[in-house]
Amino acid sequence: MEASDRLAEPVRRMRRTERRQQILDAATKAFARAGYSATSLDDVAAEAAITRVLLYRHFDSKADMYQAVLDRACERLVQATGADDFGDDAIPALLRAASADPDGFRLLFRHAAREPEFRDLIDSLTAASREVAERNLAKRIQPGPWRSWAANLLPTLTVEAVIAWLDAGQPDPAEAAERISQVVHGVIAAAQDDRVEGG
Repeated sequence: MEASDRLAEPVRRMRRTERRQQILDAATKAFARAGYSATSLDDVAAEAAITRVLLYRHFDSKADMYQAVLDRACERLVQATGADDFGDDAIPALLRAASADPDGFRLLFRHAAREPEFRDLIDSLTAASREVAERNLAKRIQPGPWRSWAANLLPTLTVEAVIAWLDAGQPDPAEAAERISQVVHGVIAAAQDDRVEGG
């Protein structure tokens, strides 16, 4: 049978929304590997197995694409974790969110935090996390500098613990949640410590 006799495999055309999601998935992977500055549109196109021209049908620029990747990662995180409670399910929910989208999680908290152009999103996310921590700690710790210390420390500590867990290969999520909870409770206990200074 000659090559001309073989039926060409049909190329599947994606709907616009499907294509956009495919590009965002590929961009998330590409940006998570090297960060915003070191990732080119050609890198994203290669990851998505499409042409660079097709990228421009969905995004005006690399910055526009990166912002869309960060917005999607942020939306997924909020959907998975809720917005304002540090209940018993908060850490397991954070681990599930990170496990479901590890590249997006790393982009939000590792890469984007170092990118001046996108710092506003991370700063607003960090500020919201601190407010939630402050509100939840008000039930356990008296007002003052130690409560502020704990409210500033806990969101950063928890995120770094989750990233370290991702980097370690995501060992036993239930055990990871328990261990991270122990660290969180240690910070809370330290902030509650009412020893007299100098005594």
